[in-house]
Amino acid sequence: MKAISTFPLRLPRSIKAAVEKVSKQDGTSMNQFVATTVAEKLAVMDAEQFFKARQSRADLKKFDAIMKRKSGLPPRAGDEA
Repeated sequence: MKAISTFPLRLPRSIKAAVEKVSKQDGTSMNQFVATTVAEKLAVMDAEQFFKARQSRADLKKFDAIMKRKSGLPPRAGDEA
């Protein structure tokens, strides 16, 4: 882990109470819960940007051609839908 810094965080009482409750149920400290939650949010935002970039390069005509091809194996039992 890289150097750790402190950051004073002000939360509304209701949010602080919810964080205390959930972190206690999770068996973590409030600090660890908040840090993990922020990291998860950043990961979601990074993934969103990744998929937006991929989407801009998509060729839907090629996709449709691949999906309509006649080759390949039939679906396994239970995968028909």
